[in-house]
This record gives sequence, C-alpha cells and structure tokens, in this order.
Amino acid sequence: MEAIRNIKTTGTVWPSSPHLIRKMLSAIDFDKADYIVEFGVGNGNITRELLENMKPGSKLLAFEINGQFYQQQKDELKDERLVLINDSAEEIETYLKRLHISKVNYVVSGLPLTNLGKTFCESLLTKTHKILPKNGKYIQFQYSLSQYNLIKKHFSKVKIKFTALNIPPAVVYVCSK
Repeated sequence: MEAIRNIKTTGTVWPSSPHLIRKMLSAIDFDKADYIVEFGVGNGNITRELLENMKPGSKLLAFEINGQFYQQQKDELKDERLVLINDSAEEIETYLKRLHISKVNYVVSGLPLTNLGKTFCESLLTKTHKILPKNGKYIQFQYSLSQYNLIKKHFSKVKIKFTALNIPPAVVYVCSK
C-alpha cells in the first residue's frame, strides 16, 4: 500500500523479482566488498540478499527516505553489518564522512531516476562516481533505457542487462569508471 501512496519515490507497486536481484548482485564480488551502499531499501528484498551474501566484517549503508519503509526494515532487518539510514541518498557523502569511510566498493540502486528530476539525478550520479574507486561499480535498475545517456555521462563503462522475469521487465545498468 505504501508503494502506491508514494509511487513517485518508490517507482513501482511490485517488489523486485528474485531474477532481477540475482542479475544485479551477479556484478558484485562479495569477497572483495568491504563497503556496499544501497539507495532505496523499499521492502528490503535486495537488502536481505546483499546481507546474505556479504562477508563478515563488511558494511552495508542502506538509504531509505520513506519513513514507513525505513521503520519496517529497522524492525525486520537485524544485522550488525547493516547501517540503515532514513535520509536521502543524496546525503551519501555526509554519512561516509561521519563513518570515516573514504570509498565504497559498490553502490546498488533501485531508485526510480526517471521520477526524481534531472537536478537530483545529476547530483546523485556525480556523488556516486566520486565515492567509488577505479574498480568500484554502480549497479542501477530501471524499467526503461530513458536514463542511459545521463548515466553514460557520469560513467565511461556501462553494461546493460535486460530482465524479462520481473514485473514490469527491468534493465540493469552495471557501471564503472
């Protein structure tokens, strides 16, 4: 119900399928992932899979701006590797500084870029590029290719994976510097 009430920021009314989540996470080398950031926790499907695959001692900074989704995941997800943040993903640099983290290995995002406006997206992609090391990756799913040019403007290498087994079908962007 919360997804319908806040469709602009949730971007969908249907949870990500296991097929979509597997396709996104296949781009992550969990043995080398000390710090992962997730933009848009939502119902926690991707968050749970990230935690299930992460090594001991690694950290997941997970951003969720929606208060109800945040509280639900705070109550359900109990893992010392998880830092759940009820704030905009655009504040990533503030939280990394506060936690004394200079770079992250991966950024995973389900944010509906098409709905969030060009200024926000430009800012978020600039900050995401800045916090990733040369071998880091930004993994974003969307329901269309409409944001390809914007993403390509910030990341020189963009691979696209299509996932038909999701409602609606989705596109996964795997981006690196």
